[in-house]
Amino acid sequence: MAEDHKPGSMDTTEQEKTFAGFMTFTKWTVIAIIVLLILLAIFRT
Repeated sequence: MAEDHKPGSMDTTEQEKTFAGFMTFTKWTVIAIIVLLILLAIFRT
């Protein structure tokens, strides 16, 4: 066990960048799906 670990001392910069990238990807995917659904509704395909 790591006896010298202090809670809250871990560098989370990389995790924060990964999460921000995931959220950006998710946002644009949802937008693309909504646009696709709107186009399908308009053209009744």
